[in-house]
Amino acid sequence: MSDGRLSAAQISSLFVVWSLTSFVAEVPSGAWADTVDRRRLLVLSGLLYAVAFGMWLAWPAYPGYLIGFVCWGVSSALMSGTFEALLYDHLNAAGAAHRYAAIKGRAQTAALLATLAAMAVAGLLVSLGGYALVGAVSVAMALVHTAVAATLPASRAAVPAPTGDHAPAARDDHRPGEPAHETRQPPSDTGALAGYLTMLRSGLGEAVRVPRVRRVAVVAAAMLGLTAYDEYFPLVLAEHGFTAERIPVLLAVIVAGQALGTALAGRTTGWSSRRIAWLYGTGALLIGAGALAGSPAGFVALALGYGAVNNAFLIGEARLQESISGAARATVTSVSGLGAEVFSLAVFAFVALGSTWWSIVAVLALLTVPSLATAVLARRWLPPHRPGSVPPAD
Repeated sequence: MSDGRLSAAQISSLFVVWSLTSFVAEVPSGAWADTVDRRRLLVLSGLLYAVAFGMWLAWPAYPGYLIGFVCWGVSSALMSGTFEALLYDHLNAAGAAHRYAAIKGRAQTAALLATLAAMAVAGLLVSLGGYALVGAVSVAMALVHTAVAATLPASRAAVPAPTGDHAPAARDDHRPGEPAHETRQPPSDTGALAGYLTMLRSGLGEAVRVPRVRRVAVVAAAMLGLTAYDEYFPLVLAEHGFTAERIPVLLAVIVAGQALGTALAGRTTGWSSRRIAWLYGTGALLIGAGALAGSPAGFVALALGYGAVNNAFLIGEARLQESISGAARATVTSVSGLGAEVFSLAVFAFVALGSTWWSIVAVLALLTVPSLATAVLARRWLPPHRPGSVPPAD
């Protein structure tokens, strides 16, 4: 998209549409994931992902990219909250909830290494068959992703306890080894829609009215959402004058730094909120300084900073999972995901507006300020690590 056919403003508008789509579908899809088999939603997410690449291949113009980003947005919304809830619940049922960050980090690392492999062969694919071959391989890989999702363990729908004026928004009697903080009840005859709405209210209630959950959800949302600036790394490299041949190499360095950060998530799981805050803040400073430097060494610093930021927000996500005690885990996680989309939209809007006056490099450097503010919040609001334990009453 950044090959000259689309302007920075058009690219930003596509990112905004992408985020808006995810924004609208985020929480409803989370409640859906708490009422149906989560594996099925992950399969549907993969299929829509394949459709997105197919649209870009079939219609490589702004309207085609637009439709593709809408499909990608819905796919992301279906994945967000669903995968995290499925993973945490199965680990918790096995008494291994403390391994959540490590395993999620490994999954992220595997995805990033696959990205590096794709970057390595992209040039060869272009030389062999042009962008059409790249698009076809992308669709094929998305279908492989879908097939892998179909092999995941099935999850039963979580049916919340009846709600009412005296019904608690979240359970406080969970013990390690119990299956997924869920209240299992015989199916009622009120219908699927009533069950869905009940789950939606339950998840929203816990995310909004339970202080410990609300605070960590906000921090996790900010930590993740502010990393939307990574979409502009190729433009930053181009603005510094790097050639088309060198840009993929430097992007690979950045992805390698990100993979290093996610791979080490298991090592930082037990860190205090203060250390996580310092990690996130230091990473943000390295990103800003590296972008301004514009040298290969500067982009190595940027890569290390991006790895630190990714490590920190994985820990923030893990602390959110540990804080949730109600039945609607995917819904609560999706509420945080919705918050992340809000922060992403703010980043895209700021870049779209700021790039009319300043360089992309300067705009990216300015985004260090809200990242540092998020580090301060993380210091105050992230709870301590307590795997498999009962979250304290507020």
